Amino acid sequence: MTQIVVPTLGESVAEATVAQWLKREGDPVKADEPIVELETDKVTLEVNAPSDGVIVKISVGEGDSVEVGAILGEMEEGAVANDTAKPAKKEEKAASAPKGEKKEAPKAAPSQDVKTSPAVRKLINDNNLNAAQIPASGKDGRLSKQDVEDYLKSAKGGSSAAPSPAPAASAPAAPRETGPREERVKMTKLRQVIARRLKEAQNTAAMLTTFNEVDMGPVMDLRNEYKDIFEKRHGVKLGFMSFFIKATIQALKEFPAINAEIDGEDIIYKNYYNIGVAVSTPQGLVVPVLKDVDQMSMAEIEAKIVDFGKRARDGKLGMDEMTGGTYTITNGGVFGSLMSTPILNTPQSGILGMHTIQKRPMVGKNGEIEVKPMMYLAQSYDHRIVDGREAVSSLVRIKQAIEDPQRLLLDV
Repeated sequence: MTQIVVPTLGESVAEATVAQWLKREGDPVKADEPIVELETDKVTLEVNAPSDGVIVKISVGEGDSVEVGAILGEMEEGAVANDTAKPAKKEEKAASAPKGEKKEAPKAAPSQDVKTSPAVRKLINDNNLNAAQIPASGKDGRLSKQDVEDYLKSAKGGSSAAPSPAPAASAPAAPRETGPREERVKMTKLRQVIARRLKEAQNTAAMLTTFNEVDMGPVMDLRNEYKDIFEKRHGVKLGFMSFFIKATIQALKEFPAINAEIDGEDIIYKNYYNIGVAVSTPQGLVVPVLKDVDQMSMAEIEAKIVDFGKRARDGKLGMDEMTGGTYTITNGGVFGSLMSTPILNTPQSGILGMHTIQKRPMVGKNGEIEVKPMMYLAQSYDHRIVDGREAVSSLVRIKQAIEDPQRLLLDV
């Protein structure tokens, strides 16, 4: 037998959720053929068959949380699919549920029908917990490892009698009855983590936002003049994002605190520039990272952004492409946003928010009123490490570079 195990998920990612089994027990598979999809807090990834064979056992159900190295199932190499395998396995699986020795752990609350993975059951048993008293956030009422850890933290936070009132405290979080015109849809793992991390950013950082506005006319004129030549030579369209990324790099070089992070009582200054570009997908917001973007040309930046956007929507981004960012840029303008306050992507200390371009009457250099294509810019920053002077001045540098693109060529 060959075991199907959870592969290494990437930097700082130790747990995933079984999103969907692509094969069933008894199904034949080819080597490297996708057999199960795992969903992490960053991306959805596929686990492929290690060799030709037949799936003989599925050990973990959809919605269960699994850790790196956990056994998802078993397959028999070189075996031929058996028509009777599927029903036989289903019967075996159904029969094993009530009387298998491994299923005795959750008997503390059999009437509650609490569903857990082996890893979660072990955590419950090791801490002598009653699974029925722990609020479950997993699919179909399943307990996740995070649910148990959160319950333990809340219990340890009180006195020795803390576990007793825990169910009452968690009562408001219990699922309510849905009305006839309502639909209950389980949050994906990605959406749960997005929610948790955004709230964590607000609770941890001393977050402030500074605003400015930029005249997009010079960049738009330059783009209109050279866009056809640029696309013909490089095979990619010239967008606005490469201008903003180049302008941001200049600002970060001049004000390094915005490219740094806090680690305990220390500040880690980063002498490299990995810019995350927020991409909206049907599953939620993801932030792929352009590594060492200061060494990339504008054509390389535009091509990489297009590639990131396509693969993000298809769920094909790799874990290494989602980590290591030092600063983030998000463009709400593509959805029509006029102004917003972006939330930090912790542990980063700065994020730039771009917005929609809107023609507005402005006072020109000679004092006359002109209609110009204007964009509001917003930079949120961690005030613990970035002073107001640095935050405001860096945003002014970005504004100056966009309004006078020659600065990007001269690096001034």
